Parts: sequence; C-alpha cells; structure tokens
Amino acid sequence: MLHALVAVLVGLAICQMANLVTTVFLHRALSHRALALSPGVTFAFRVVTWLSTGIRPRQWVAVHRKHHAFTDVEGDPHSPVILGYAKVQLGNVGLYRKAAKDENLVARYARDLPADRWDRVLFDHALIGLGIGTALLWLIMGWKWALLAAGVHMASYLGLSASVNAIGHTWGRRRYDNPARNNQWLAWLTAGEGLHNNHHAAPTFARLAHMAREIDPGWWLVRLLASRGWASVRHEEAKLKVDSAA
Repeated sequence: MLHALVAVLVGLAICQMANLVTTVFLHRALSHRALALSPGVTFAFRVVTWLSTGIRPRQWVAVHRKHHAFTDVEGDPHSPVILGYAKVQLGNVGLYRKAAKDENLVARYARDLPADRWDRVLFDHALIGLGIGTALLWLIMGWKWALLAAGVHMASYLGLSASVNAIGHTWGRRRYDNPARNNQWLAWLTAGEGLHNNHHAAPTFARLAHMAREIDPGWWLVRLLASRGWASVRHEEAKLKVDSAA
C-alpha cells in the first residue's frame, strides 16, 4: 500500500513538473514571447518536455496560436463553445493531435520555430522520449510502480490540460471582456493556467495573476529564473488588448 501511495505521489509530482514546463516554456516563452530564456534553460526545458510529455514544441505553439486567432469561433481547435464542453474535456487530446498533424497549420503559426538538428535526432520522436522517461522511473521504482506513476501522470496531465481549454472557456470569473474565464482553483492545479481570462486579456504578459488575491505558481519559476539571469521578462506591466478592457 505504501509503495502504491508513493507511486501515485510521484506521478502527481511529475505532472506538476510537466505543467510548469508547459506554462513557462511552451506557453509563455515560445507561444507568446512573454519572456526569453537562456540557451541552457531552453535546452533543459526541451529535454523535460520530451521526457515527460512527448510534445513537439512547434506543434503545441501552432495549435495554441490558432486558438488565440480564432478564440471560441469557427476555426478554434478546441473551443467548448463550438464543440461542447464534454467533447473538449474528454477528447482534448484527440482535438490537439488532429490540429498538430496539420502541416499547413504548423507552418503558418509556428514559422519562427523550424525543426533543428536536435529535433530531427531526438525531440521529434515522442515515443522514444516517453519511453526513456518511463525507463528512468523503472530503474528507480521497479516496473510495477513505474507504470502506476506514469499512468497517474498521463491521466492527470491530459485531464488538467483539457480542463484549461474546457473549464477555462465555460465557467469562472470574467474580469476582462473576452471569452475566457478565471478559476483560481484550476490555477493551483495547472501552474497558473486557470487564470485564463487574464491571459487572453494580456497574452504577452508573463505573469498570469493580475490582482493581489490571484496566485500564479508558474510566475514563481519565472521569477526564480530571472533572478539567476536565466530569463528576461518582456513586460513589467500587463499590456491589455484593446478588446479586453473591462
């Protein structure tokens, strides 16, 4: 029983690590250029992304940028307003894969992120990355508990990622005039991504919390990296989109 509990906690911890990498690296740094990361930190994030999610950054960026270009209107890859809440919450991974496989979409929305040598050798091979990540757990925990930890991580990461798209465009507070919603409880679980209304109001602002009572755990990592000289933030204050004024 103790081993199973440890495996579950390890899986949840890996999920949170993956959430931090997703929000700081894939979302804030690459998709919106809200911050710039040093080459060493960028490469470390690429490795962790590969081992824990298998995501190809340029695909994630392209799908997310299209979401911002067509938010909750026809063309949005994962809008619960267009597709229904259940389809996005339960089928988000399928919607993502469908959009990510569209080469024209990726070429249009991620033209600034062409594949490099490391992508061709390592990072474009998702199954290898996930296999190595699982093998590392196997060496540390044994095969049975490694598979349990990996399963918990996969289920929680995919579920929370879907919730940002589904819950974040269905329920919650709207401080700004855009379709997204703020949910602080979801922000705690997704390293800040639950403050979705704030993000749509100021996409190039690295801090998703705009008020004192709002908490953005991903910002803590950004501040740590900046304090070490490993990251620089684009804006010190939120630059609101014209159509997002309260």
